[in-house]
Amino acid sequence: LAIPVRAAEEDLAKSLMVPAGLEVTVWARDPQFYNPTSISTDERGRIWVAEAVDYRGYNTKKGNPPPLWHEGGDRIMILADTDGDGKADESKVFVQDKDLVSPLGVAVIGDKVAVSCSPNLIVYTRDLKTDAVLKKEILLTGFGGFDHDHSLHKVHVGPDGKWYFNTGNAGPHIVTDKSGWTLRAGSFYTGGSPYNKTNTPGLKSDDGRIYTGGVFLRVNPDGTKLEVLGHGHRNPYGMAVDSFGEIWGDDNDDTQSCRVTWLMKYHDLGYNSKDGSRSWSADRRPGQSIPTAHWRQEDPGVIPSGHVYGNGSPTGMAYYEGGALGDKFAGGLLLSCEAGQNVIWGYLRKPQGAGFALEPFPFLRSIGEQDPNYKWSKKEEDRRKWFRPSDVTIGTDGCVYVADWYDQIVGGHQMEDKTGTGFIYRIGPKGKKAEAPKYDFSTVAGAMEALDSPAVGAREMGRQALLAVAARGTSQRINTYDAILRAIQNRAPNRFLDARLVWLHNVLQPANDRYVCPLAVMKDGNFAAAAFRAAQETKFALLEVAQIAIGSDLPALRREVALSLRDQPLEKSRDLLVRLAQVYDGKDRWYLEALGTGCEGKEEAMYATLLAVMGSPPFKWSDAFADIAWRLHPVTAVPAFKERAMSDTITPAQRKQAIDAIGFVADKLAATAMAEIAA
Repeated sequence: LAIPVRAAEEDLAKSLMVPAGLEVTVWARDPQFYNPTSISTDERGRIWVAEAVDYRGYNTKKGNPPPLWHEGGDRIMILADTDGDGKADESKVFVQDKDLVSPLGVAVIGDKVAVSCSPNLIVYTRDLKTDAVLKKEILLTGFGGFDHDHSLHKVHVGPDGKWYFNTGNAGPHIVTDKSGWTLRAGSFYTGGSPYNKTNTPGLKSDDGRIYTGGVFLRVNPDGTKLEVLGHGHRNPYGMAVDSFGEIWGDDNDDTQSCRVTWLMKYHDLGYNSKDGSRSWSADRRPGQSIPTAHWRQEDPGVIPSGHVYGNGSPTGMAYYEGGALGDKFAGGLLLSCEAGQNVIWGYLRKPQGAGFALEPFPFLRSIGEQDPNYKWSKKEEDRRKWFRPSDVTIGTDGCVYVADWYDQIVGGHQMEDKTGTGFIYRIGPKGKKAEAPKYDFSTVAGAMEALDSPAVGAREMGRQALLAVAARGTSQRINTYDAILRAIQNRAPNRFLDARLVWLHNVLQPANDRYVCPLAVMKDGNFAAAAFRAAQETKFALLEVAQIAIGSDLPALRREVALSLRDQPLEKSRDLLVRLAQVYDGKDRWYLEALGTGCEGKEEAMYATLLAVMGSPPFKWSDAFADIAWRLHPVTAVPAFKERAMSDTITPAQRKQAIDAIGFVADKLAATAMAEIAA
């Protein structure tokens, strides 16, 4: 296929802007691959590419001339730089499969290659030496969004070895995992393709909960224990999981409200009503801005919106945890592709209360300024705006690799490019050669080196190798545990490796060494939260660990304790929840939402308990207790809310908060109170 006429590679790279000290080069381009939607790095430093050549045939095949098309299905490609000159010189097909119709995700995790292509999460097992496909398995199926971008997206492996992923709101998603548990998630949303004509809001999953729209999920690599980590999304194309177990995601809409957010466990992002039957516009209240209404920022039970930057098309994400980019970014860097605004946003790690502050800067961009009023339907004439970053990954050499879909338009399930143009750029240190190391996974030292890799796929293979050595016998387990403990005590080369060691420590430590890791890291909120999460995933008694942790003055650790109490019965969690409520400062929305989540299903009882401990006459409530009552909004609080709403001794904002709380109580008593207030 002839490469289309366009600017020379050198000129194109020069038009891309990065922070000082870094440079951009073209690492690979078509015809080595076509139309890249997702990329992943393997343990050898190669880049795997998911192609979407067979893209939206119901729209694109109508073109004249027709676009490039693969009758045998879309492909997963493997690219390599075999001579170390900074450009890919080898390209081969890993698999071409008719089940692949515009796949939106590829993830290489050891000998498993997870490909996300609604309705299926497909796993190919490969020979690690030859890359031959040994097995194909439909790990999970039933996701909505066939040939639609509001569908199943890329898998990311977490520090616990579990697989994290998300799906957009082209539902319903009715998915049964390998252990028999069924997810059912739907909403009002239809459209975008001829295959998305129906959806179903109000569905209950096997845990009895209603999940709406796009959902964030976690599953064991064998397909068991599917868990919902959050819901209420529109189309969260990208996500990332860092070594502390923190989850980051983007979400989009065409109405001033694209966003990037830290995602607290069990979150509701707020795009839908609680049962999924209504959009934000149906519930927009007087005086609310579009972003406030769009993400329901004045509704109880919804997390803060993070960085909202206007119209756009957010795509893939990655979390950089040290490598070739230098000291400036060694403390962690979230990267989020924005194909509509021709930029990759960067965010440095900044804890804020029980959550994180997201302050953006353009890490990679092709134009001087991002347009918050970007129109997805506009066919751009400026070729710099054809830079459409679809995904980003970190190489074993520590460099950042970016896939460019490269098209005149993004959105509306359309494309103008007929020849499958695509690029992969590498961002690395200016004037320096970054090399990909070779890992020896057969020894503890080699596995520890891999665990320190900037590439998540190599890290996971290192983690698996350490566990494999430990499984050989008692002496090997003790030796591996001792090596991990020494590394923690001696301080690892970077704090992200420390975090990975915390997870391994909790898996391998002997029973008589309980709680060493949680107690050892209490001075740092990131580590304390990671240690508590790790303890939840292992043999420790949750409530015992919670009793130890709750005395901390770290908001992040108290947040994790609160979230862990969601599924604990009232008699076991009441005292802990009271202690957590008493230290709420009346300002930290992340903490308030975590506390409310911990009280889920126990709202009436917890309101009564907290009223006795923290309460007073309604018009004298503290701001902190008023917030907690608003977040819980039980039926029994309606008379107090009514009194506050009608009081002339508190502020208009406090009265409005009481009215809002009544509005979320689904009971006749609330309706009557609202009518009396209006009168």
